Amino acid sequence: MAAGAAARPASGLEPWRKPVFIACLICWLGNLVLSTLGIDSSPVGRWLEGLFVVSATSSTLLALGRRLPLQNVLATALLIVMLSAAVISLASVSGIPFGPVHYSVFLGEKIFGVLPWPIPLGWIFLIVNGRGIARLIMRPWRKTNYYGFWVMGLTCLLAVILDLALEPFAVFVKDYWLWQTPHWVPAWYTAPWVNFLGWFVTALAVLTFAMPWLINKQPVKHPVDYQPLILWLMLNVWITVGNAMHHLWPAVAASVIGNSLIAFYAVRGARW
Repeated sequence: MAAGAAARPASGLEPWRKPVFIACLICWLGNLVLSTLGIDSSPVGRWLEGLFVVSATSSTLLALGRRLPLQNVLATALLIVMLSAAVISLASVSGIPFGPVHYSVFLGEKIFGVLPWPIPLGWIFLIVNGRGIARLIMRPWRKTNYYGFWVMGLTCLLAVILDLALEPFAVFVKDYWLWQTPHWVPAWYTAPWVNFLGWFVTALAVLTFAMPWLINKQPVKHPVDYQPLILWLMLNVWITVGNAMHHLWPAVAASVIGNSLIAFYAVRGARW
């Protein structure tokens, strides 16, 4: 009985799911309005950004608790935080694996003077929601032999697509970080192209270690969950609006095209 209870989804988290999602939605709308008005760099705007990161990550984990036991949710969050923190700390010191990057104070206070606090939370959002969207896309093929590998590959690809819009947003809109890329190195809005390979590899490494905790050994059938897709599109709309307000049109086009395809195939797979 104890083993069966441990394998059940974390039902105790369910009462918090809607209130936290509503709080996340309010923070998102606030950030969207401030970006549209061009006053998102104010102290209120910075606070709203931080609250959106916290509420979006919390909403992501609460949604995960609908199909996984509490210990799986906590272990997944802890693993992603530890692994992403190690990689980002290495990158800020050595430039490996993303390239020479310097994180500014606008991204938030740094842990141990190296790691901005929102980054590990962002990686929880990225990995968990990216995998949720990949599972929606691959739902018609969920009984095939290579389903798990396709889900992992798509999750990493989604991370790269997100970063295509995030880099100009972070560098030219929000001043979150600064790339020290030599002028002769091919780059996307000053981010070296090797950065995107670094995102793919990092997402793959984090997902590989977290995967055992993301699988319920005694799965329970649940209705299709669109929340990962909704949260993903909310973040990308905010980023795209910020890029559009600063006339970063190639980044806007990449985001609109990429996320339109993601939404189309995710909804199609969910309705299969």
